[in-house]
Amino acid sequence: MTNYIKLTLSVAFAAMVCGDVHAADLPPLMTEKPQVIESESGWTFAVAPYFWMAGISGDTSQFGLPVVHMDSDFSDVWNNLDFAFMAAGEARNGRFSVIGDVVYTKLSADAETPRGILADNVDVATSTFSGLLGISYAVLDGPEGHLDIVGGVKVWSVDTTLSFDGGLLGGIERSDGATWVDGMFGLKGKYSLTPEIYLTGWGLLGAGGADIDWDVALGLGYDFNERISAIAGYRALGVDYSHDGFVFNAVQQGPILGVSIKF
Repeated sequence: MTNYIKLTLSVAFAAMVCGDVHAADLPPLMTEKPQVIESESGWTFAVAPYFWMAGISGDTSQFGLPVVHMDSDFSDVWNNLDFAFMAAGEARNGRFSVIGDVVYTKLSADAETPRGILADNVDVATSTFSGLLGISYAVLDGPEGHLDIVGGVKVWSVDTTLSFDGGLLGGIERSDGATWVDGMFGLKGKYSLTPEIYLTGWGLLGAGGADIDWDVALGLGYDFNERISAIAGYRALGVDYSHDGFVFNAVQQGPILGVSIKF
């Protein structure tokens, strides 16, 4: 029973530090400089690597174990982070744009088992991928900024692997995971406060594989020149997915920092 509880806590902890760290999207909304849309000719492109210092809370269930509650702050995530990649991009032509956002994280944790009968220890590795691809259209635009309607799809993939070392289960490895797609719709916008400083924000809502999938953020940007800007803000997103015993019902939120490069 003690081993079972320890295994349950190991899986729960791995789920706590996984995520779209979803997450999802500095996204595309932070990749462009405020401007008069009609003044542009042809395509412009922007890429924005970013870092999201997010914690996570909610419920999860994997490997047929009971649903457990997770509550992890950013320091817990950072201490168990093996690798992370986060970047957004946008291609814009007049009122239309194509936006994208990719987040990949890999985390691991070790859990010892008492007495070492079933196993001496358990290695827990979790990888999470979140990718958004969408299009937007500016319904309002002017010298101070613009407001866009956004539509697209988001792909999620969450995988957890347990590796047992020593004891009766030594050498055994088991994996559980899920992949799903959600349709996403919403608004994004920018408003220039000064020639260099601007506000940017977005709100997206969707469903599909998940019962609900949402993402909201507000940021403050500063243009160093025509090509490079920096953004700081706060982002929160949530997703509620359950299928065939796999449950991932989580809210992730925290500060976000990014740099946008336009060409």
